[in-house]
Amino acid sequence: MRIELELPSETRELLLEPCERGATLSQILRKDNLPLNTRCGERNLCRACLVEVLIDGVWQIVRGCQYRVLADTKVRVPAGSILAYNPQVQSGYRINVSVANNPLFSNGYTVVADIGTTTVAVSVVESSTGKVVQTSSGFNRQMHLGDDVLTRINLCLTDESFVGQFQSAIVAETLNPLVLEALSNAGLTLSDVSGFVFSGNTTMLHLVAGVNPGSLGYAPFTPSFINLKVVNSREIGLVPPNVEVYLLPGAAAYVGSDITSGVFASGLVYDEGPSLLVDVGTNGELVLKVGDHLYGCATAAGPAFEGSGLLCGVRAGDGAISHLTMTADPFECSVKIIGGSSQRAHGICGSAYVDFLAEARSVGILQANGRMRIVAGSENRFSRDEYGLVFQVIEGIGKRPIVISEPDVASLIQAKAAIAAGIEVLLSKHNLGTKDVKTLYLAGGFGMHLNLDSAIRCGMFPGFDPSQIQLVGNTSLAGALLSSLDKTTIDELSRTGKSIEVIELNLEPEFEDIYIDQLTLD
Repeated sequence: MRIELELPSETRELLLEPCERGATLSQILRKDNLPLNTRCGERNLCRACLVEVLIDGVWQIVRGCQYRVLADTKVRVPAGSILAYNPQVQSGYRINVSVANNPLFSNGYTVVADIGTTTVAVSVVESSTGKVVQTSSGFNRQMHLGDDVLTRINLCLTDESFVGQFQSAIVAETLNPLVLEALSNAGLTLSDVSGFVFSGNTTMLHLVAGVNPGSLGYAPFTPSFINLKVVNSREIGLVPPNVEVYLLPGAAAYVGSDITSGVFASGLVYDEGPSLLVDVGTNGELVLKVGDHLYGCATAAGPAFEGSGLLCGVRAGDGAISHLTMTADPFECSVKIIGGSSQRAHGICGSAYVDFLAEARSVGILQANGRMRIVAGSENRFSRDEYGLVFQVIEGIGKRPIVISEPDVASLIQAKAAIAAGIEVLLSKHNLGTKDVKTLYLAGGFGMHLNLDSAIRCGMFPGFDPSQIQLVGNTSLAGALLSSLDKTTIDELSRTGKSIEVIELNLEPEFEDIYIDQLTLD
C-alpha cells in the first residue's frame, strides 16, 4: 500500500508494510517522523489532527487519529494538524532581584530548563559566571499522549504504564534532543555539563522524575513531593549520565516551582504590594501579596488559549495569526501572522483570539453574551454551521477559510472568565479592588504576546489599567537560572513555597457566582 501525502510545503509518497494495514493514519505518520497534532491523546475528543482524505473521489475531512488505512490513500495534511512547525517559545524574562555569585556547580556548564505542559525552554549557562551561552526550545512531546495536565494525570491514575511513557516523552524525546542541540550550537559536548536545574509545574516535575502524579487528580490533591528533589541524571535517562538534577521546590499540587520561581524572579516576594503575579496558560496560576503574606490559587482556564478545541485554533508558531484589529465604518478586519503572509496562514493562536473578543465586541459583531450578529459591511464574512454563525477572519493556506465560530467564542469566554474570577476572589477575600493593586506581574509566553488593551477590554483583567501591568516573561526559566547562579536562591524558593497560603477556588462559596458574572463581554 502507499499513501500520497500532500503537506503544506511538499508532497511525499509513503510505502507501507503489510503489517501496517489497518493502522491509524496518526500511527503511520508518527512512524515516518511526521507526527500529527494528537492533542487529546488520540481519544477522538478534539479537532487538532483533522486531515483531508480522498474517499470515492471526494475529499472528506476526518480525524487522523481515527482514520484507518486499508488501501492506497491520498491525504492532505494542513499545517495546523502536524507538529512539524516551529513553536513560538518564550525564553526571555525580566529579573527584578539581585543575586550573589555563589554558583550551584562551580565549574563547567549548567543546563537550566523551564518544563512546561506544552513547550520546553532550555538554556546552557556558564556555571562560574551565570552567562547564558545558548538556548533551545520545542514542544513537550508528551502532547502525543495527552494535551493538558489533567489528561496526563488521569492517564497515569488509570494505567501505571503511562508514567514511564510520559517520562520517556519528556526526557528522551524532548529534553535530551534540546540539550544536545544547545550544546552543539555553543560548541560544547556532554562532558562540559556539570548539572541540571529544572523548574516547572508540579505534574511535569513528577513525570520527569518518573513519579506517578495520580494523587494530584483527586482531593486532597497531595503531591508525592513538593520540596526540592535531587536525582541522578542516569536514574531518569537524561544525558549526560551521573550528574545531579535539581527539581526546584513548589508550593502545592497546582502551584509548582514555575510559580515560586515567578514570585521570586519578578520581585513580588519583596514587593510592598498589594501586587499580583498572574501566569496564564492551560491553568491560570495566581499569587497575591498583601503585606507580608502570600496567597496563591490555580484556576482551570483550559486549553482554549492554546487553540485546543477551536475550529482553527493552533499554538503560537509560524503561520499562526497572532493579532487582529477591526474597524466598523467601513468594516475591515486586519491580521498579523507569525513568520509569513496571509497565504501561509493555517490557524489562529491565543493572543489573536483575545483580540477578537475585544475587537468584535467593539464593532458590534459580538454581543455581550458572546453570540454573533451581522453588521453593515460584514455580510460576506459570515456563514452558518449547525451551531450558529461563523466569522471568516481570512482565507489561509490552500484557500482554506480561517474562521471563528460561536462555540469557539463560548470556550474563550469561559477561559477568560476563569482567570478573571480567580483574580476577583483573591482580591475580594482581602477587601481589595483592582485599583488597589500596585503591580500585576504578567508571566509566561502567552502574556508576553498579549495586547494588554484587548485583555482588559474582553474582561480577562477586569478593571485594570495597562500602566499597572508589567510583563516579566518566562520567570520559570529565570528561577532556574537564578538557582544555578546563586545556590541560596533554592532556599528562598523553598521558603516562598511554604509561605504561600493556597486557596482552593472550588471551596470558595463566592467563586461560582463571580465566575458566572464574568461570562460576559461587558
